[in-house]
Amino acid sequence: MKVTIDREECISCASCWCDCPQFFEENMDDGFSQILKQYRQDGSLGEGAAPASLEQCVQVAAEDCPVSIIHTEG
Repeated sequence: MKVTIDREECISCASCWCDCPQFFEENMDDGFSQILKQYRQDGSLGEGAAPASLEQCVQVAAEDCPVSIIHTEG
């Protein structure tokens, strides 16, 4: 599953990294959500691929995001 975060629109509410800490975390420099390093694509903080074992967790985080900035595909 491809995952993207519109990091510029993040409000740092912590919802995603609380819902799915196995995939999302807080960036300590700017406070915005980012994808854990092992799942990032091309080193991008906001683009990655979720393994099948985390797809449900990521989907819940995307649905719970109050500003709808987490997008999933596939």
